[in-house]
Amino acid sequence: MPKVIALLLAAGRGTRFGSDKRLARLADGRTLLAASLARAQQVFDEVHLLLRPEDDLQALGLPPHCRVIRCAEAEQGMGRSLAWGIQTLADSDAEAIAVLLGDMPWIAAASLRQLCVQATAERILYPLYQGQRGHPVLFGRSFWSDLQQLSGDEGARGLLQANPMACYGIELDDPGVVQDVDLPQALLARH
Repeated sequence: MPKVIALLLAAGRGTRFGSDKRLARLADGRTLLAASLARAQQVFDEVHLLLRPEDDLQALGLPPHCRVIRCAEAEQGMGRSLAWGIQTLADSDAEAIAVLLGDMPWIAAASLRQLCVQATAERILYPLYQGQRGHPVLFGRSFWSDLQQLSGDEGARGLLQANPMACYGIELDDPGVVQDVDLPQALLARH
């Protein structure tokens, strides 16, 4: 299986939620972020968590031993945060990096494994659920230098649009790949 590392983005403010959604509790008592991290750790040998400089692991309900990248420029948007994370991990020998979101704890471990198996240095992979594009997105090493140039809040959408021949959507029977938590109602729907 190709070596794929994971970058879990959790440095944003998530203002639509009304409070720090990373602290929202799931039915099992874990924080939203802790559940998302635990899912990633089930599949990936190496998971890096991107946080703001002031974030406290204990307050976020996270284990003290997780690999943390502190993004001093998180306020500049998701694009800049992603670029920061990729720059920090650029020396990795991985073929690809899976970019996960900290508010998506319901992705099935089997779905993550299925994506990893198909990763290569020259591909950008993403899951599809009933035709809808989801997360995570796996970026082959060939695209890491482009990711390091991102800024603003758009993320990597432009990179995908600029490289359509490298993009592969993998149809999965997993609604978790499209279920994020932008509003408190999304948590209530899962209880």
